[in-house]
Amino acid sequence: MAPTKWLRQSIAVLWTAVDQFNRTDGWAIASHVALTALMAMFPFLIFLTAVASFLNLTDLAQTVVDLIFAAVPQAIAAPIAKEVNSVLLIPRGDLLTIGVALAVWFASNGVEALRVGLNRAYGCLEERSFVLLRLESIGFVVIGSFALLTLGIFVVVAPVAWHWVVVELPIVEEFGRTFAILRWGGTLTILGGALLIAHMWLPSGRRTLGEVLPGVVITLSAWILGGVGFATYLSNFGNYASTYAGLAGVMTALVFLYLIAAILLFGASINAARIEHKKMEPLVEQLASHGEVPTEPAEADAGR
Repeated sequence: MAPTKWLRQSIAVLWTAVDQFNRTDGWAIASHVALTALMAMFPFLIFLTAVASFLNLTDLAQTVVDLIFAAVPQAIAAPIAKEVNSVLLIPRGDLLTIGVALAVWFASNGVEALRVGLNRAYGCLEERSFVLLRLESIGFVVIGSFALLTLGIFVVVAPVAWHWVVVELPIVEEFGRTFAILRWGGTLTILGGALLIAHMWLPSGRRTLGEVLPGVVITLSAWILGGVGFATYLSNFGNYASTYAGLAGVMTALVFLYLIAAILLFGASINAARIEHKKMEPLVEQLASHGEVPTEPAEADAGR
């Protein structure tokens, strides 16, 4: 594909994605996802702690939480870290309790909110059973908990293993920086995998890996830039305490989650726009060969 044509198609896809995001109330849905995610955070941590206690991995729960907040700018994570630690200090050794069951249910609300947002972004009408969807959301919560605990084991064990290798083979010590990069690169890969699963299986309908991968890459890149930008804003300009007083910490976290949710849904809108343009290309080229429409899908859409 000629560079000029690729650039024009990319601009057309981006324009369609922006229009799609606005037409499907992306900003409003992002606020719903952000608020639900904040409300689901503590029930999820309660369940995570119960699983860790049941498996005699109580200390690992703290490691997992530290790992989660390590990906969040300190200015945003600090206000809620104290409350999170308070949740982790409560012993929960039994999974079969009403409290833990309710925690799983409320945590699954976050998955359902994300499902609603992705359905809107992809223009899908949900026709699956409510019971089936809720069971799937609960399954994601359970699998996510075990996945995070497994990741926590990797984060704890990997440095110990590396130290042992360095002691036995001092020559590999010079590759320590590479090992650290690979370690956190693995975390980023797991996060990308979670996004791929969300895009492919949460919303109604089916999409291929190639159809959702561009939006996932854009989402991850924008999350990094957005996190750095928001942290810089808080450090130099933001003063939520003067506006929200004692609620400043909660509001900071909520605004950050709102930014994260909006980026995620816009990534889905980009995927949806690419899928739409790809479907339109054969028709546009066929009509263009008869001189009936312009050659670009976006121009064809504008003429309809």
